[in-house]
Amino acid sequence: MTGYSQDLAYIHDAGFSDFALGAAPGLLSILRRNRITKGLVVDLGCGSGVWARDLLRAGYEVLGVDISPSMIKLAWRKTLGAKFRTGSLWSVRLPRCDAVTSIGGCLNYCFDQTNSRDRLPRFSRHLFESLRPGGVFVFDVLEPGQLDKGTVRRNFRQGPDWAVFAESQEDRKRRILNRRITAFRRVGKLYRRSEETHRLRLYKASELAQDLKLAGFDVQILRGYGRFRLSAGHLVFVARKP
Repeated sequence: MTGYSQDLAYIHDAGFSDFALGAAPGLLSILRRNRITKGLVVDLGCGSGVWARDLLRAGYEVLGVDISPSMIKLAWRKTLGAKFRTGSLWSVRLPRCDAVTSIGGCLNYCFDQTNSRDRLPRFSRHLFESLRPGGVFVFDVLEPGQLDKGTVRRNFRQGPDWAVFAESQEDRKRRILNRRITAFRRVGKLYRRSEETHRLRLYKASELAQDLKLAGFDVQILRGYGRFRLSAGHLVFVARKP
């Protein structure tokens, strides 16, 4: 299961790029505060390349990685000068780099079924080894408790040629958020329907911080990217390699 097939990838780019656009100024500030003003930034879960485009404009080199071929296709089209690779953020071999980013809760998604609590220590060590001294890993993650027990959250959004409905429910015992998505995209005079189910593994901030520290990182937890504040239970991590 890769997720974000052709139509949902298009809809996400057209109607849900606001997160990447809102986070970008704060992300750039984090990089600059850590004296990273140039060099290679690897973006894990790069989607359609919205954040990669801002990185290029700021003077960085960019390698984007995403498990969705449809997302990578969109990223190649809109972001000239960056490099992109189709693959799982959990298994990709990272090059030597100055920073790694992963925004929009990408670490939560279970498109790669190896995403598990037990995988985090090895993942953290690989990141630490790939970063140059002074490099940072900046990401955001969803914690358990996104929904009240037994409740179902329904969301709807539409654009000029698309509409999407999502129904979410949290399994508190397994720390899994299940999101069932129905999308409609206009193709010619008709609308094409597609469905996807996304599973998100919810991680406790304390557990993530422990794994990162054991790998050698200095860890800071924030409530947002600068002025772009995230919702309750959605946290930003800045893990710096000394």
